[in-house]
Amino acid sequence: EQEKYEPFGDMARIMSRSRTGRDFVNVADLEGDDAKYSPGNTVWLRGRLHSIRVKGGSCFLVLRQDSFHTVQAVFFKDKENPEFSQKMIKYLKSLTEESVIDIEGTLEEADVKSCSVQKMEVKIQRIHSVTKAGAILPFLVEDASRSEAEVDASQETDRPFPRLGQELRLDNRWMDLRAPANNAIMRVQSMVCQLFRESLYSQGFIEIHTPKLIAGESESGAGVFTTDYFGQTACLAQSPQLYKQMAISSDLTRVFEIGPVFRAENSHTRRHLCEFTGLDLEMAINDHYMETLEVIHNMFKHIFNGLESRMEKELAVIRQQYASEPVTFTEEPCVIHWPEAMDILKDEGFDIGDGMSDLTGAMELALGKAVKEKYGTDFFMLDKYPMEVRPFYTMPDPNDPKYSNSYDIFIRGQEICSGAQRCHDPDLVMEALAQKGIEPGEGLESYVQSFHDGVFPHAGAGIGLER
Repeated sequence: EQEKYEPFGDMARIMSRSRTGRDFVNVADLEGDDAKYSPGNTVWLRGRLHSIRVKGGSCFLVLRQDSFHTVQAVFFKDKENPEFSQKMIKYLKSLTEESVIDIEGTLEEADVKSCSVQKMEVKIQRIHSVTKAGAILPFLVEDASRSEAEVDASQETDRPFPRLGQELRLDNRWMDLRAPANNAIMRVQSMVCQLFRESLYSQGFIEIHTPKLIAGESESGAGVFTTDYFGQTACLAQSPQLYKQMAISSDLTRVFEIGPVFRAENSHTRRHLCEFTGLDLEMAINDHYMETLEVIHNMFKHIFNGLESRMEKELAVIRQQYASEPVTFTEEPCVIHWPEAMDILKDEGFDIGDGMSDLTGAMELALGKAVKEKYGTDFFMLDKYPMEVRPFYTMPDPNDPKYSNSYDIFIRGQEICSGAQRCHDPDLVMEALAQKGIEPGEGLESYVQSFHDGVFPHAGAGIGLER
């Protein structure tokens, strides 16, 4: 039917009236080792109008798919059909950047440095706007794609690049995520979850889904959001902690969850969020919580290696805008004990007092730098935190109750994970609650009861996906 209408113009609103049978092509398949097309082939492409330049009787435009696959398309005036060419040029001039367009064209050999497809371009035969973007956009994707260094360097020139503020980006998040690096970050984040699942499934875990609307607090020491539940006060879960421990009592001896976590903490740092995605795991242990640390270490190795091997293209795009290097890590777990960490920090000039307070951000960064110099790793585990700074469900150190069987995990001096062996003895749990001044209300009754009915010794951890 397409022969019945002009080879240019806006498409009718797509309302699933019928199927056209057009076979749309992925720009990524036009070039590379697995290229499926060659010069001379006619293809249909759908994507965003990344840029367009019309001058006289010629037009050069760039079509973008998936944020970072681009191909150049061209139209030149046909001297034998000037009336048609004039109409086509007029239509091309009406197109706005970021509109979704369809192009039918013939692939031709070319040398295009500015696109991901560099050895071919598309000679336009048909072009139609599917949905039009406004002529004035909140900001240009190109401006959102520059590194801070590029923006800074341009400020002393005749054409400084605009500096896009966080509020502007977040208010127009859909535009911000069209920037190649930001879009790639979302894809890498998805892969982190896939690799997390793969590793834990291979180590005998199952995935569970725990309640997020609960009767009481799930984390002592963390702020809680409350809401009305038909006349009663309910809380948004601060973690799946209590439920994953109760899963161990249910004879689900290795469990994990990926889900939302809510913290009512009015923090103004780039490390704290009121809502984030938690990657949690819990497992029964036989003798020692080091069993859990070994599982966690294997899981992180799988993630680090998997990202570098499977997301090479996306990481390259991200690193163009946000510089980074692959994470270095040891083959076996690198575990630093609390007293050694205190000695390192004293040598770095920090006043650690009695050595029983939690680490500040500056301390964590300094510790990460010192561990990298001493052990050659970005990734390490800090073990035996003081009991005073850990939650009530943490198992005390059997040799010194001032310390605990708990750990945090760091990358380059940034904490990304916290965990511990848990108290599985109900009397010890009640004693810990009393010491912390926590009333074992309705929200904790079933939790404690699950231990009275017999539970395997267990340990686990919670990871912040965004970190």
